Amino acid sequence: MTAGFLTNWAGTYTYSAPRIVEAGTVDDVRRAVAGSGRVHALGTRHSFTDLPDTAGTLIDVTGLPPEFALDEVAGTVTVSAGTRYGVLALWLHERGWALRNMGSLPHINIGGATATGTHGSGDGNQVLSASVRALRYVGADGDLHEVRRGDPDFDALVVGLGAFGVVVALTVDIVPEFRMRQDVYTGMSWDAALADLGAVTGAGYSVSIFSTWEPDDIGFVWVKTRLDADDDPVSDALLDGALAEGTDSPLSGDDNITEVGGVPGPWMLRLPHFRLDAQPSFGAEIQTEYFVPRAQAPDALRAVRALGDRIRPHLIVTEVRTAAADDLWLSPGYRRDSVIIHFTWHDHRDEVWALLPEIEAALEPYDARPHWGKVHRFDAERIAAVHPRLADARAVFERLDPGGRFVNDHLLRVGVRAPR
Repeated sequence: MTAGFLTNWAGTYTYSAPRIVEAGTVDDVRRAVAGSGRVHALGTRHSFTDLPDTAGTLIDVTGLPPEFALDEVAGTVTVSAGTRYGVLALWLHERGWALRNMGSLPHINIGGATATGTHGSGDGNQVLSASVRALRYVGADGDLHEVRRGDPDFDALVVGLGAFGVVVALTVDIVPEFRMRQDVYTGMSWDAALADLGAVTGAGYSVSIFSTWEPDDIGFVWVKTRLDADDDPVSDALLDGALAEGTDSPLSGDDNITEVGGVPGPWMLRLPHFRLDAQPSFGAEIQTEYFVPRAQAPDALRAVRALGDRIRPHLIVTEVRTAAADDLWLSPGYRRDSVIIHFTWHDHRDEVWALLPEIEAALEPYDARPHWGKVHRFDAERIAAVHPRLADARAVFERLDPGGRFVNDHLLRVGVRAPR
């Protein structure tokens, strides 16, 4: 079938691929890859660019059966790449297990999220990709391959951007289930937050700062606390901010968020911001995101803050999160603890596109790395400057796919695949 007018979930990117295959089995994927022309994997369409697009055939993996396989001895679960995190989370919760972390949207599929370095938050939590223990993929030869943690190519392939094959299943680490609560702090000043940013980001298991770059007030600080007992206390104050009363939230007025107000609940209903049974986020939006070293984050935030008057007319909200360092070659968190500055924009495409160079120039002194699946203006030279293992990863992709079956315009533009 043709891709037609297929868009990403927000409706702000339209795919140009002339053909799409809705794979129901791994053999469907193998047949599609073995056909002629270029191919690329497609998941739940949560990217905001042409990264998952192709001039050939899109292979939609969301129809692959979940086929959960729990290994309680190893502490892992194996699941198909198209499975949504929220679906896996519910399955694990029913069996007394948990994921260490989740992104803000439980709607995203596991294969696409890990391939792009998607993340949740927490000073001690790595990007979601770092929980991958093994992955199975259909390579350029049409055969099924497996790579495991510790294998020579593993660190290149986990955050692999669809550049080497179509991932069909992943094995990820799990932990015993746990309980959490969510609380919101308001009234915090930028001066206090930037003077002791670690106190803010370290206030809980997972912390998000929501801001619209107002001159003085930082906005909302959403703290997710892991509980030993449901009556564990939390502080009434955070720096010069105070615990919000009732159910005030950074996304006030929306009925699609997980429960706040300090109500204890299971991990899978507290780690994500949004509920799986509701439309996530805001809808028609554009997203942009940059990782900066945690030690330089206060200065990086000051640099963006200086652009507040330019940003606000086009912004829905900014979210600031953290991630711990990992060893995956193309992870935005590769070998550095990071603060992550995320922008959710109104669908002001031309204005946002024109504004990004100003934001990226402000962040350039801090070696900002863009999120692979979100809108940015980095070219191959700038990507290479901030990703020290880019050339090594590209060499692996070229070796595994010498004919360029998985090459697309985006991968060429950012230097992940060699020019053709």
